[in-house]
Amino acid sequence: MYKIGVVGDKDSILAFKAIGIEVYPVVGAEESRKTIDRLARDKYGIIFVTEQVAAEIPDTIERYDKTMLPAVILIPSNQGSLNIGMKRISDNVEKAVGVNIL
Repeated sequence: MYKIGVVGDKDSILAFKAIGIEVYPVVGAEESRKTIDRLARDKYGIIFVTEQVAAEIPDTIERYDKTMLPAVILIPSNQGSLNIGMKRISDNVEKAVGVNIL
């Protein structure tokens, strides 16, 4: 059975703990990178990452785009959305369907 984790700043991810998802607050690019890599090794199937963290470590996010597991899903933080997550979804839909239907 795979686990679900959330990586981001403490204020943005604390609410996920209330619904039973493991949260990993991080500060800085290096800590973010190490945390995501560790979760991937520890059999996490889904890793939610705030867009602000993802913007700091695009190379790490891109590396997991090429793998089946874990699924790295970008979510907005409590500071709002950077539209990175929606852009990724739009690009993937266009790749799968052949046209952007969103």
